[in-house]
Amino acid sequence: MAEAHQAVAFSFTITHEGVNINYDQEVLHVIWRSGVCSIKRRINRVRNNIHNGVYPGSLRSLFVINVIITTLYFAGIDLSYGAIRRLELWIPGERLAPLVAYLLTCGLYSVFVWIGLILLLRYALKILFMYKGWIYELRGGTGMSFKSRTWLLFVKLLEGKKPLLYSYQYSLPCLPLPSLDDTMKRYLVSIRPLCNNQQFVRMEKLVDEFKSTIGPKLQHYLWLKSWWSTNYVSDWWEEYVYLRGRSPLMVNSNFYGIDALLAHPTTNQAARAANIIYAAILFRRSIDRQTLEPIMVQNTVPLCSWQYERLFNTTRIPGIETDKLMHMRESQHICVYHQGRYFKLPLYHKARLLRPIELQRQLEKIIKDDSLPQAGEEKLGALTAADRVTWATTRNEYFCKGLNKTSLDIIEKAAFCVVLEDESFEFDPKDSSELDRFSQLLLHGKGYDRWYDKSFNLVVTRNGRIGFNAEHSWADAPIMAHLWEFCLSEDFINLGYTKEGNALGELTVELPTPVRLKWDISQDCIDIIESCAISARTLLEDVDLHLYMHDAYGKGIIKKCKVSPDAYIQMALQLAYYRDARKFSLTYEASMTRLFREGRTETVRPVSIESCTWVKAMEDPLCSTEEKRSLLRRACAQHQTAYQDSMCGKGIDRHLFCLYVVSKYLEVDSPFLREVLSEPWKLSTSQTPHGQTNLLDLKKYPDHISAGGGFGPVADDGYGVSYIIAGENIVFFHISSKRSSPETDSQRFAGQIEKAMADMKALIDF
Repeated sequence: MAEAHQAVAFSFTITHEGVNINYDQEVLHVIWRSGVCSIKRRINRVRNNIHNGVYPGSLRSLFVINVIITTLYFAGIDLSYGAIRRLELWIPGERLAPLVAYLLTCGLYSVFVWIGLILLLRYALKILFMYKGWIYELRGGTGMSFKSRTWLLFVKLLEGKKPLLYSYQYSLPCLPLPSLDDTMKRYLVSIRPLCNNQQFVRMEKLVDEFKSTIGPKLQHYLWLKSWWSTNYVSDWWEEYVYLRGRSPLMVNSNFYGIDALLAHPTTNQAARAANIIYAAILFRRSIDRQTLEPIMVQNTVPLCSWQYERLFNTTRIPGIETDKLMHMRESQHICVYHQGRYFKLPLYHKARLLRPIELQRQLEKIIKDDSLPQAGEEKLGALTAADRVTWATTRNEYFCKGLNKTSLDIIEKAAFCVVLEDESFEFDPKDSSELDRFSQLLLHGKGYDRWYDKSFNLVVTRNGRIGFNAEHSWADAPIMAHLWEFCLSEDFINLGYTKEGNALGELTVELPTPVRLKWDISQDCIDIIESCAISARTLLEDVDLHLYMHDAYGKGIIKKCKVSPDAYIQMALQLAYYRDARKFSLTYEASMTRLFREGRTETVRPVSIESCTWVKAMEDPLCSTEEKRSLLRRACAQHQTAYQDSMCGKGIDRHLFCLYVVSKYLEVDSPFLREVLSEPWKLSTSQTPHGQTNLLDLKKYPDHISAGGGFGPVADDGYGVSYIIAGENIVFFHISSKRSSPETDSQRFAGQIEKAMADMKALIDF
């Protein structure tokens, strides 16, 4: 009752003595400040929207245009073609009529000229951004041609000053739709090394049949969509690949990121969590205010910033047939999970962001809380690890009203979730099992101690090691990598800790205790939760995850080969896989298409005729070292070209995927598309983005390298490999597979990678 009484800001009673008014001045002051902050945020959004709407122009240019038109008018040059004098006849008052007519006409004329100039600049910039020749020149190391240097000069002239995060969105070109013939040719070239002659002839016939029957019709509809929408791939990719997927998110979809292994600034769990939470909210603030600088390629061409919008305050809501993404414009709290209990932790006090030391004290209150989990609460997160239909039906039946809905809303509307782990982790370069255990902890945990629907979960171990688990539908890994790099740099460089390991600062006010969430879970619902927890346990126990730290050499040695480091690693993976499986298989590598508006990813197919020729040469003892080196460079060059093509919208798989979606809408069957889309990816690879913002200078902080992150296996009998070139001498490989498959073994594959890297180094050192 005391808490309820204090919550009343204003009340009045009527007695025989009159009206008695009671109010809490402090609460009213908080309400006032909250309203003021809300108004300021709205004003900032309006100002940012205006800035982005007129970019690359500016409001200052409107004043300049008005001055020019005014000067010309008084110089005797009437650009209104007599409109001012005709308007004078309609305005009463002989003295004010000329002035009013002039202000109205010149003002409107200036606005029209200004808008026209902005549109002209914007479309000119969009046309310039459509040119992609510079990618092939810069990545080829040949320098920029005269054409590209001229292009660069015009881009620099047209780009405005001080762009906000979303300033370039309207100037980015749409993703181009490849021609049907080009995609079919590239597809046949990509599968040639994977087929024997008989299989290849059969695929050629399927391609010819597709091109002569339903293909042109599907292409026509897709062409209409490419002109109507800003990106003909992204909305369908999000819906059909992610949101319509019915399998569990845990292991199958979510991915993880890991701490900087060589640096361990504090063993205080609450202090480390407080600093990272604070850094994450600073990053969110920079997104909301759009002060976060757009990522620029070669400091000239911007990448699309659309995916940043849903980084925070976002939850994937389960549905029977398809899920949906719920994004809140604002969220003032986070959700904390500790020892089977959920807490609501406000991020602001009296409209002020809590400082790290204040967040630490709040987290310490949660850690010291010795209350037991309520019935069904400890393993509640297992529902988000279950198949989507089970979670959707359970949510609709047991969490759509009352106390459960209130608590569920707190979780789903939180900025993100924080998991305070009971386990500790120590990095030991001589004991790889510790790295494996930490990676598994981040990928899936216990199967019930993550809220897998949230955009991301921040995980903090008992001794202060950190990582994250991220949901995949709202954005791709580079966005989380940017956030993670920012958080680590803030933690290491700017925030810091005391000698005792606590967050810096002094506690000046006493904060209210974090709110423990309450649940009313029936026995039937508890049975479902237990069943989901058992299913999740079965799924995670089948995951064979190994984090291999290759410290024999890194980028420094690879540069001597004069090839792309990414292509070099991809060739090492191809050689390792061939030695492991004794065959070539369809391989998936993701490249970004964020040079285009709302771009996400495209597939690069690393298996090529050139790569297979080189791999076979490496297994041939009669092949000379010089020939092997030459074939390696040729294979790397081919892979680099394929990567560049994918970045420039000349990929294969997204085009075929969209053609397949159109065929389903038209209810027509295509044997070619059906077979192509059913081909399994036995090896799925991805390079963890690192250093894209240069927030952490590894030359200055060599011990602060991150080990990147990873994901689960895509195929039951295949591997998932994520890698990061962490420095001049270290490469991390995150290797996942299924224990139930007799064909795969993550430890064995790591050994094959180690041998492949050593054999390739011998080619360079020769």
